[in-house]
Amino acid sequence: MPAAPHTEPGAIPARELAALRAEFPILARKTYLNSCSLGALSRRSEAYLDDFRRLWHDMGASAWYHHWLGRVEELRTRVAGFWGSDSAEVALLPSTSAALSVIAESVPHKRRSRVVCTELDFPTLIYQWVVKPEVEVVVLESRDGVSIDVEQFVEAVDERTLFVATSHVFFSTGAVQDVSALAEVAHDAGAYCLIDGYQGLGQVPLDLSATTVDFYTGGPLKWLCGGPGLAYLYVRHDLIDDLAPRITSWFATEGQFDFDPRAFRFRADARRFEMGTPALPTVHTALGGQEIVDEVGLDAVVARNRHLTRHLVTRCREAGFDLRLPPSDRRSAIVMIRHPDPAGAVRHLAEHDVIVDQRPGFVRVSPHFYNTEEEIDRCVGLLARMP
Repeated sequence: MPAAPHTEPGAIPARELAALRAEFPILARKTYLNSCSLGALSRRSEAYLDDFRRLWHDMGASAWYHHWLGRVEELRTRVAGFWGSDSAEVALLPSTSAALSVIAESVPHKRRSRVVCTELDFPTLIYQWVVKPEVEVVVLESRDGVSIDVEQFVEAVDERTLFVATSHVFFSTGAVQDVSALAEVAHDAGAYCLIDGYQGLGQVPLDLSATTVDFYTGGPLKWLCGGPGLAYLYVRHDLIDDLAPRITSWFATEGQFDFDPRAFRFRADARRFEMGTPALPTVHTALGGQEIVDEVGLDAVVARNRHLTRHLVTRCREAGFDLRLPPSDRRSAIVMIRHPDPAGAVRHLAEHDVIVDQRPGFVRVSPHFYNTEEEIDRCVGLLARMP
């Protein structure tokens, strides 16, 4: 399903868009505008999952050696190609929490004990450090309630700083951070740069090889349409040899199938950070979602999402809604609509088969490349006519 040339930003030919939408059964039944919580499940992912189930029935555990480990490596290679790294820099883990934990337990503190985060980061990122009494956590406050200026990091990061640990895209505002600039701030002070990219991966431009970010986490749950139970961790290649995690698993050792308790040797690549048997059902559904995004192309996805987001913002303003928005050049496909009763609004829309989400004080709407302008119009119209 190769993407046809796009004649204008956000323009996907009608036939191609219809074929894309047919890949996602939920779109035939619902107006689905909640991809920043959970990407839609595709028929491609279902087919991979059916193949996994068939092999489980036919081969049992033998499928590990002949098929499933190959699927794991296939996904690793696809992820590496998608976000611009070598596959040796990619680890597969059960969650972002696990990825953060293994990195936190890999980096020696020495004389550094400060971690700089922000109040707009997803709490998991901050909780990882708050529970460590030896770590000083600095939480930067947003001056506009939407984003954090790079200068705020410059002011907070010093010779005591171990990590700049923050988000690529803020989950509650949709603001996009300049990860290259953040890496520069961290490295100028001798600190590491750790980016939680779960809300960015698959909806904003990304080429890790063009940055100096040290660690980047993401996963298939949201914009990559692959489901829950899996996270991806990037570790910059020249750091791997120097990091020895203090939490580990049998997937992290060179002699994985030797079963020798006396001969643990870390793998030479990012697999040394892995935390055990991966969630094979999600490996399969993630392959399906990743294939579709790869075929459409990230540039086309980004362009389409920008177009749909502009359309959503315009319709909301025409309807008189107050929006919490970053500047247009730092905007993602997450739009926060101020509302006096977000939970009631989400229920009202659900009663009309429109699926969105809420955060305190706001209705959160997140179109993706498979959505249409008509779906956005319907959502905003129903919200405006809410009793």
